[in-house]
Amino acid sequence: MALKSVDEREKKIRSITLWGSLVNILLMALKVAVGVLIRSSALVADGIHSFSDLVTDVIVLLGTRLSTRPADKTHPYGHKKFETFAAMLMAVILFIISMGFVLSAGFSIYRHEHNFPGPLVLVVAGISVIAKEILFQKTRKISKITNSAALFANAWHHRSDSFSSVAVLIGGIASILGYGHADQAATIVVGFMIIGVAGKIFYECLVELMEHSADKESIRTIEKVLSEENEIVDWHALRTRKLGGEIFIDFHVSVDPRLSVFKSHEISRRIEEKIQNAISNPMNILIHVDPASNPEKVQD
Repeated sequence: MALKSVDEREKKIRSITLWGSLVNILLMALKVAVGVLIRSSALVADGIHSFSDLVTDVIVLLGTRLSTRPADKTHPYGHKKFETFAAMLMAVILFIISMGFVLSAGFSIYRHEHNFPGPLVLVVAGISVIAKEILFQKTRKISKITNSAALFANAWHHRSDSFSSVAVLIGGIASILGYGHADQAATIVVGFMIIGVAGKIFYECLVELMEHSADKESIRTIEKVLSEENEIVDWHALRTRKLGGEIFIDFHVSVDPRLSVFKSHEISRRIEEKIQNAISNPMNILIHVDPASNPEKVQD
């Protein structure tokens, strides 16, 4: 169930992101220190990737904070797109880091470089895989509850760090068995997987910035509520659009012209409540009431 309260939504996003920041700081320090100690360039690079996760945590916190600023004269619909821009920025960061993995591993293979860091790399990489996978699962869960594109992107950044640690882990095992290029090959595969995720996140954000309508299920739910309302003659001109985790909805309803303004207002207020109860996203609903030209069609 998604959250309707903006304050509660921001609190959940901030809490899981701060936990992620703490984990990223600890992992970064562990990977870099051990990597330097055992001369594992892969582990040092993985530590730098954890630092990039810390940077995106800051982006999520700033993006979410800015997006919850109240509407003002110059931004009457609020600042929800800050969150979308934050998600797009993280998608770009994911893409750049992943391309760096692919190119670095490719050049390493081309230069016939071999690395045998020893068994300690397996311990550190294993800790990283477990910690980052837990963070991924928890962050993705909160992103669905809060309908946060930025948090969803950050969840996948956690998994990208997990994947890079898997590559280090595989490389460490392979190096113990005597294979010098296995970790580079695994890194290339993982890099392309992350590139695909970054592309998906970027595309979804781009669609949202182009004022795309709400998802089909939400639109069907709105239409069902309107079709079942027995105190209106008909409805038309339904429009929806998404801004961050919020859905903006507007439509016209036709009512008996003999009804009082108060009664017409009560009907529109009840419709609004029904829609809000039927859809989990936070939403902004505008209902335009028209006098029906054929009031006899009002259902009994």
